[in-house]
Amino acid sequence: MAYRVTFIPGDGTGPEIAEATKRVLDATGVDFDWDIQQAGVDIMAEEGTPLPQATIDSILTNKIGIKGPITTPVGTGFRSVNVALRKICNLYACVRPTKYYDGVRTKYKDVDLVFIRENTEDLYAGIEFERDTPETGKLIEYLRDINPDASFGEGTGISIKPISVEGSRRIVEYAFQYARDNGRKKVTAVHKANIMKFTDGLFLEIATQVAAENPDIEFEERIVDNMCMQLVQKPELYDVLVLPNLYGDVLSDLGAGLTGGLGVAPGANIGTNAALFEPTHGSAPKYAGQNKVNPMAMMLSGVMMLRYLKENEAADKMENAIAAIIKEGKTVTYDMKPDRNDPTAVGTSEVADGIIAKMEEA
Repeated sequence: MAYRVTFIPGDGTGPEIAEATKRVLDATGVDFDWDIQQAGVDIMAEEGTPLPQATIDSILTNKIGIKGPITTPVGTGFRSVNVALRKICNLYACVRPTKYYDGVRTKYKDVDLVFIRENTEDLYAGIEFERDTPETGKLIEYLRDINPDASFGEGTGISIKPISVEGSRRIVEYAFQYARDNGRKKVTAVHKANIMKFTDGLFLEIATQVAAENPDIEFEERIVDNMCMQLVQKPELYDVLVLPNLYGDVLSDLGAGLTGGLGVAPGANIGTNAALFEPTHGSAPKYAGQNKVNPMAMMLSGVMMLRYLKENEAADKMENAIAAIIKEGKTVTYDMKPDRNDPTAVGTSEVADGIIAKMEEA
């Protein structure tokens, strides 16, 4: 039986790394029926939106998809396609493993973490009020009435940070179940409840309740700024981290920095009705069409997809081949060389060739 999977190339360098990933996934021997759909800046002119309805319908119908990176304009323009997909498809859990592979240039050799990030709430809910508008003025007046100590002045933009009982419970329960399913021993809840007592405080309260219901898994909590220091000093002490949306985004990038950067940082967005797999990094449009960028983050996202489909043998074969290529250090892109100007660095498609050859050898 073929798996019907939504395949979104993305924009910028996305199509190149997506094609390389698709070739490697096909070479695992698993039968895929790719449903190719578009999203991002490249489809804007044709569709008038970076996220066509057909793409959304495809994910909701197939219930599984893999996508290349998509550009998110900074400051202006459309909001993040990634955030929109997570909301529309209710992909409430973002899963970002951070794992050391032998051969990666880093001083951290004993790192194997998983960041479980809440995907739908927090400041990424996108509830914002632009400065110097009548609506924002009314909101500032209201906030001054209920909190006279608040120091709001003209020229203030405001974001609302919603954290709910339901959203917090759902993501923490997912983290504990993920730990149990994957042989993990400990879950750490990350928060700033000492300052944000009614939002992060709620998240911590629910996390503590869920932990009491799962006594087979060790639980602890850390304040987010301390957690950043802990990850840099002694990441080997941690296992599964569960975090609200913003902290999860920031700390998972910190985690990627420990183990070689975003070029080897996969990700998945999991919901009750669908799952979407994607690399953590951006679309790097300045390198588009140059066959230059590292495709391994998306390939490792493909490994996560195979495990989600319970194709564990194929997942092991693909991950082992990627690990072997990294360890050898020959068929890798410039960013994985000790000298980024190394003339022996290969291109995106050549990395796929090397990984496919390794799988064939195995």
